[in-house]
Amino acid sequence: MLGAAILIGAALANPTSANAQDKLSLTGNAAVVSDYRYRGITQTRFDPALQVGADLGLPNGLYAGVFATNIKWIKAAGGKGSSEVDLYGGYKTELSKDLLLDVGVLRYQYPGNNYKQISTLNDNANTTELYGALTYGPVTAKYSHSLTSLFGVKDSSGSSYFDLTATFDLGGGWSVVPHFGRQVVANNSSWNYNDLALTVTKDFSGVVFGLSAVTVDAKNEGNYQVDNKFTGKSGLVLSAKYNF
Repeated sequence: MLGAAILIGAALANPTSANAQDKLSLTGNAAVVSDYRYRGITQTRFDPALQVGADLGLPNGLYAGVFATNIKWIKAAGGKGSSEVDLYGGYKTELSKDLLLDVGVLRYQYPGNNYKQISTLNDNANTTELYGALTYGPVTAKYSHSLTSLFGVKDSSGSSYFDLTATFDLGGGWSVVPHFGRQVVANNSSWNYNDLALTVTKDFSGVVFGLSAVTVDAKNEGNYQVDNKFTGKSGLVLSAKYNF
C-alpha cells in the first residue's frame, strides 16, 4: 500500500509538488526503510523494505508516476505475493497564492497475489483510489476514496482515508512532519482506525534520513493481527532516501 506521506514508505511515493510543470521533467528516488508502514500499518511485518520510484512531470500541471517495494502482508496471511507496484497520475494547479490543488487516481497492484482465494472473507488485494488534496503553506489536507474493495477487505468499495500532514522547514536541512490519518472502511466499521506519526528528517548532501514515531488507534486490533501481533503497534521507523 503506497502513498501517504508520512508513514515513511508511503511518503517516498506520494506525488507532491509545489507548482504545475511548464515542461517535461523526470525524477527518480531510491530508499531503504526499517519498516514499511502505510497508514500506520506495517506492510513488511516490521522488517526492512527497499523502495524505488519515478515521477514524470508533464506540461500544464499533469503528472504520472510509479512506486515499487517489497511487502510481506499477503504471504503472512497465507497467500502469494511479495511485491507492490503503484501507478498514479493526476493534475496539480495553483488556485491562489500559497493554495495548491492536487487531484488524481492511484492504483495499488500486488503482482501474482491470490489474496481473494485465501478466504471467503477476502476480495482481491489490488486497489484503486481517487484522491484530492489542498495544500496551504506547510499544511496538506488529502482525501482518498476507493473505487474497489480496499486492500482485500470484502465489500469495502467506497472506503475513505483522510490525511492531514504538515511539513515544517527548520533550516539547515532539518524538517519536522506531524501527521494525522483516519481510515474508514466501508461496510466494515470494525476495521476503522486513526493513525498518528511524527517524523524528523535531515538532508545530508542529497540523502534524506528520517526518524518517525508511528502509532495506530484501532477500534478492533484483532482485524490487524498476524501471529497474534498487532500490525499497527507503536514503533520507530528509520529511513534513508536519495533523489536523482
